[in-house]
Amino acid sequence: MAWETRNGRGRYYTRSKRVKGRVVREYVGSGLIGEMAAVQDAERRAEREKQRSAWMSQRQEMEAIEGLVGDRRKALAALTGATLLQAGFHRHHRGEWRKRIDR
Repeated sequence: MAWETRNGRGRYYTRSKRVKGRVVREYVGSGLIGEMAAVQDAERRAEREKQRSAWMSQRQEMEAIEGLVGDRRKALAALTGATLLQAGFHRHHRGEWRKRIDR
């Protein structure tokens, strides 16, 4: 998305796009057509930036919630483990909880 001048001639507007992995310049136009295309491209970029910003803020909120849930999960696991130990259970090979058999 750029205005270009070549060989001292007037300005014209081009867009860059990817075709089969290569970046290709697409001629859009000069004068009013080029101005309109530049405005449309700027609006599209602004909308994409707005959506990206909203997504990032939502992502930060979710990460904060996940952090709180993770802390609560660890506390709950510790409390559950202490309760089961008190009740006479043990962790079999650091896996499932089993009732200890006293012989």
